[in-house]
Amino acid sequence: MKQRKGIIIWYVLGDLLASAITWYGVFLFRKCFIQGEPFSLSIPFHDNNFFKGIIAVPFLWFLFHYVTGTYTDLYKKSRLQELGKTLIVTFVGGIIIFFILLLDDQVRRYTDYYITFLVLLVSQFLFTTLFRQLLLFRVRKNVASGKVGFATLMIGSSQRANELYEELKKGEKAFGFHFTGYLELNGREKNTLTSELKELGHLDSLETVLQQHMDIEEVIIAIETSEHHMLNDIIIRLADKNVTIRIIPDMYDILSRTVRLNHAIGEAFIEIPNQLLTEWQKITKRWFDIIASVFAIIITLPVTIYVAIRVKLTDGGPVFYLQERLGHYGAPFYIYKFRSMYSNAEDNGPQLTTENDARITPIGKNIRKYRIDELPQFINVIKGDMSIVGPRAERRFFADQIIKTAPHYRQVFKVQPGITSLGMVKYGYASTVEEMVKRLKYDIIYIENMSVMMDFKIMIYTVLTVVYGRGK
Repeated sequence: MKQRKGIIIWYVLGDLLASAITWYGVFLFRKCFIQGEPFSLSIPFHDNNFFKGIIAVPFLWFLFHYVTGTYTDLYKKSRLQELGKTLIVTFVGGIIIFFILLLDDQVRRYTDYYITFLVLLVSQFLFTTLFRQLLLFRVRKNVASGKVGFATLMIGSSQRANELYEELKKGEKAFGFHFTGYLELNGREKNTLTSELKELGHLDSLETVLQQHMDIEEVIIAIETSEHHMLNDIIIRLADKNVTIRIIPDMYDILSRTVRLNHAIGEAFIEIPNQLLTEWQKITKRWFDIIASVFAIIITLPVTIYVAIRVKLTDGGPVFYLQERLGHYGAPFYIYKFRSMYSNAEDNGPQLTTENDARITPIGKNIRKYRIDELPQFINVIKGDMSIVGPRAERRFFADQIIKTAPHYRQVFKVQPGITSLGMVKYGYASTVEEMVKRLKYDIIYIENMSVMMDFKIMIYTVLTVVYGRGK
């Protein structure tokens, strides 16, 4: 994994070098062919604007590529898709740089602007693509040779699993799957797959195997048509795990267009990625969370100070309430809230809040009604434990109870928990496990339709809830 992350540095350096070369060439072109100065390779070095640009322009291109999610795992990139993405980012970024740095040029004809922009666009695309494709060629060579790969678990040991393994282990079609072993489904006697891979147990051992082999990042489900009734259970078991799921399709899956073919050769899979948002959406969401949280903390500071004093004066107990919750992929973290209950509220164990709960303090009723008790969670957002919008983070005690009733609750661990959510907006607080299960429907709807625009809509509804005091 370190080797895979380290090569991204070379990818960044290649982009910086490409943009620096392009800026040098465009600057020389403008001076000699647009402004009519005698041709000389040293012309740019006599102009202060050249040195300003040679620093600013590579930084701007780096920013464009970072925001659009370019600098991710190179070993999982498609060279053709990367070519198309480079073209789009180059075109948009070229327009921005042209209007910021080149539009005020002294030109003889208006068409010189178009020529300058075309030179900038073509040069940037060609140099960027050249360095990237050379690096991606090396990456693909490392994968094909087996030097670098992805720890993979096979689920299934039937004829389809055997045929798939034989197909994938061929050198030219390996695509980086390094098999850790396989899980048996039907408990039959040893099969031919056992002679090639290590049997790690039965399906019931799935969670234990993933805990013991934490480097596993790909899970291939290769089961017979007669075993498809087990598919939903397998996917649910993997819902809260940071793995990419690949399923061998039936003809029905192929005809219904759910199959994703990543390469011109090799097996086709139904792919369930471990990330629900595209890379640019994930980056945008994260930076919005940070900026909005800092802004919210600043503008609510007077309210924070007032509530802190009132909470302290209630019974002399602590102002803040820290409680362990489950976050992304079920990882535990401590959530921050203003204390709205008496200090001994849970001496008898975990309890859900009920209507007219005697454990809630007088100030607690008001701050819960307007969701003010959740203001300290903006600290969790800045730390990266939470997002502003996401499913409600629950305690393990209640999460385990929900999973017994609704196993698909594991789906909520695919994303970071949030201060607000579609479930909180549409349903509100839950006072029983049954109500939690009912609210879960809205969290699943959010996860399946997750987007930046969806987040904005939920935040608007949340503001209305706070303004009108619809919380409880």
